[in-house]
Amino acid sequence: MATPSIHPALPEVIEQLAPLERRPGSPGEAQAAAWIARRLRDAGCEAEVEDAEFHDGYAKPIGALAAVTTLAGVVSLHERGRVAGGVAALLAGAAIADDVANTRRVFRRLTKPLPTQNVVAIAGDHDADRTLVVMAHHDAAATGVIFDDRFQAWLAHEFPGLVERLDTSFPLWWLVLAGPAAVAIGAARRRRSLIALGTAIAAVTTATMADIATGATVPGANDNLTAVAVLVALAERLRDEPIHGLRVMLVSCGAEEVIQGGINSFAERHFPTLPRNRTWFLNLDTVGSPILAMCEGEGPVIMEDYFDRRFRDLIARIADQSGAPLRRGMRARNSTDAVIPSHARYPTATLVSIDRHKALSNYHLPSDTPDNIDYRTVAQALYVTEAVARELATNPWI
Repeated sequence: MATPSIHPALPEVIEQLAPLERRPGSPGEAQAAAWIARRLRDAGCEAEVEDAEFHDGYAKPIGALAAVTTLAGVVSLHERGRVAGGVAALLAGAAIADDVANTRRVFRRLTKPLPTQNVVAIAGDHDADRTLVVMAHHDAAATGVIFDDRFQAWLAHEFPGLVERLDTSFPLWWLVLAGPAAVAIGAARRRRSLIALGTAIAAVTTATMADIATGATVPGANDNLTAVAVLVALAERLRDEPIHGLRVMLVSCGAEEVIQGGINSFAERHFPTLPRNRTWFLNLDTVGSPILAMCEGEGPVIMEDYFDRRFRDLIARIADQSGAPLRRGMRARNSTDAVIPSHARYPTATLVSIDRHKALSNYHLPSDTPDNIDYRTVAQALYVTEAVARELATNPWI
């Protein structure tokens, strides 16, 4: 396949929204949502900004739990506080795992919910009983020292064979959980050295999360305005060449960067009207790196493949038949909004992109600007997404 032409909406959307500071729950995020809705209406969609809520997550609550673990470790070093400190560390570790794994999230639910916005638009055949939900998110992340990508580049340069063999990202959250685990186990076994190690890990985690919580908001061009741009371009493609037999929901969520915020409000509002046997979710996240890839699953704590491999196989087959290069087999140790529909047992897939080091280009860095986008990959993501929509529309037996 010849390289797809760059749809004019792709650079337009990214360049318009990148200057806005779109931290979750911020005025800039709300401004971006309003702009996206207007732009989708201009592209022929029914589009609305839906109010949503999220409980602030990621840096602040994880940092607080790590601080609790640090204090628990100090207490556990003294025999009189060993049991209490060990129990506190165990509970803090359980709360961290519960939060990052998108389960009950007991700890963050103790905080007051904050407002965010989801953009929901309808394209394609509005009366069809089958739906493809194409997802993006329009908020942007805060940066921090932990996101410096020089170590990963060094590792790929020094050990290219190792990096080539590994298609699952490094489990950074395991390191976070190692702190409370070491304190709790050390306290139970009266191992002061293990308690001290866990306390040190928890202290480093606390400092790391504080750095992120106070870090500047990045432009977020690749993560994730590239996906928002695909939504707008897809809306224009479906307006200019309509499809029948498939409704296409174009959804851009807010507060994704706090480890799934706005998507939970979308799920509460829309999942009851979306039958599982007639709905597919295609998530687009950070599709502006040089190589288009399919993420097969994710799991900060325990790896879980997305529900219903048949949908992922269909996407790969469509990409292959179209001549669009799509790398398979990638799995992420962080999380995306795709985990919510997958947990609800909808057929789910995620398109991402990677560089030659198997990293997301400029991930959570100030360098995540429109100038550093590989628009060829964004165009390929648009091409594959449109082809999937047309396949689902024309083959009702899928």
